[in-house]
Amino acid sequence: MTPTRPTALVLLLAPCLLAGCRTLSGAGSDAIAIGQVQGTGAQSQLLGQTVTVEGVVSQRDGSAGGWFVQDAGDGDEASSDAILVADSQAAAAIQPGDRVRVRGVVVEQPIGRASRTALEQVQVQRLGRGVVEPVAVTGAVQDWERLEGMTLRFDAPLLLADSGDLDKHGRVLASVGERLWQPAERAEPGSDAQRAVVADNARRQLWLEANDVTGAAWPAGLAQARSGSRLDGVTGVLDQAQSGYRLRLAATPTLQAAARPQPPQVPGDFRIAALNLENLFNGDGHGGGFPTLRGARTPAELSAQLAKHVATINGLGADIVALMELENDGYGADSSIATLVDALNAGGGGANWRFVDTGKGPGDNAIRVGLIYRNDRVRAQGRPATMEGGPFGPHSRAPIAQAFVPLKDGRVDGATFVVVANHFKSKGCSEAEGADRDQGDGAACWNATRTQSARVLAHFVLANPTGYGRALTLLVGDFNAYARESPLRTLEEDGWRDAFAVAGVDSPYSYVYDGQLGRLDHALLSPGLAQRLRGAAEWHSNADEPDSAGYRAGGPGPWRSSDHDPLLLGFDLRGR
Repeated sequence: MTPTRPTALVLLLAPCLLAGCRTLSGAGSDAIAIGQVQGTGAQSQLLGQTVTVEGVVSQRDGSAGGWFVQDAGDGDEASSDAILVADSQAAAAIQPGDRVRVRGVVVEQPIGRASRTALEQVQVQRLGRGVVEPVAVTGAVQDWERLEGMTLRFDAPLLLADSGDLDKHGRVLASVGERLWQPAERAEPGSDAQRAVVADNARRQLWLEANDVTGAAWPAGLAQARSGSRLDGVTGVLDQAQSGYRLRLAATPTLQAAARPQPPQVPGDFRIAALNLENLFNGDGHGGGFPTLRGARTPAELSAQLAKHVATINGLGADIVALMELENDGYGADSSIATLVDALNAGGGGANWRFVDTGKGPGDNAIRVGLIYRNDRVRAQGRPATMEGGPFGPHSRAPIAQAFVPLKDGRVDGATFVVVANHFKSKGCSEAEGADRDQGDGAACWNATRTQSARVLAHFVLANPTGYGRALTLLVGDFNAYARESPLRTLEEDGWRDAFAVAGVDSPYSYVYDGQLGRLDHALLSPGLAQRLRGAAEWHSNADEPDSAGYRAGGPGPWRSSDHDPLLLGFDLRGR
């Protein structure tokens, strides 16, 4: 959909349009429409020329020392009807609502990779007072450029995408009408379908900035609001910024905060969860050793971090939990995994958590994967299996495979199955070389290593490393790849099935990056286990939450225990 410009403004220009002229109705003979100055391309065709325009001042620009002026339009929807007047001397005297006549030189001010059309070396004459009618935005904007400098009113829902820059830069990222999606979550990187998602995001993405000049402030509670919250009554002037288009607010919007979701419920008689702990490090295990290499910086922060993880795991009600980003510090009483299990068991309620002990590591990375389980509900069968070497160790974290069997009243009650916990190499570009460099297709860095990790993992499982078969096997964890990237496609082509697709879950996501939703966390099932799946869900307790909800900021409850959402699967595994 395109923004709706007031019909009355177009009708005023009807005689001019019929005559083929571009001067403003009622303007001086040498005044031309601002739309003619702006043009229909990325840069003005009148660059370097001296022009005269008339219009009404909409807003002062405190950062650039100028002000925006908007006219009644020229009838051409492809050109903007407003422009920045870069005039710091007259800016203090100019007021919004002043109708002015401006003569100046057309320039393109560099803004990041783009530019902003403006008038410099200006002469200004006040003509009286007037009113700027906002342009109504009713949906995704096909081309923000043709609204540059104009006053907009958002009638379409405007959703909070990311508030991470609020404290530092005084801005939030919003999306028009719908939330933004990681392109590689929806389509194969480099494909036309993926580029279509990129284009749709560009039509919806917009930065909002508070404005000291207009007095527009943020609504109360915005810093604590979840992504997906709605902002109503949004008006302002559209401008260029290095990060993209921004709306300089003209008034304080109202906030409709998104509600926090309850823990998910899934059908089935057995539940398996996965959770990225976002660096659970416990110092020396005795209250010392802080700050740690990652994670908590003080004993108090560790206590708060543990409380959040315990609330999350208890809320999921799982029998087995696969863990990622756990400190790789052994399995003794002072280890981080032992500290977590102790905290779970200290909560009462008959909990009897145990952890899988691989003896060391696996791997020598600072973080590792882990498996914990309810000893009263399930029994570990045999020794765990791990794999090091190749992509695992220096880059992807070594996986852990463990066979389990359900219990009822202390006796075996079901078929043996295998859980493989995984954590592939992240997308950060440090030290990436050759095929692991960013190929510009949307998969970021280390995609080749992640794809190799997927191939090696498939061969590892095929070799039956636990000795208990592979017919009922779950690959779960943080694969650091979105759903349509090659690591996931490689595993699916090998016969592994996406649990969320099997369960018919619509638009799942576990991670929000740059305001875009996607899944880095996956559960892949062998065909036999897929037949026993009864449900799959994510608990959006983390990814949508602001940093202020986290343990470092003292936020209570399970919220923002990590930057990833936990996932929960329900199976029928008992009595078989």
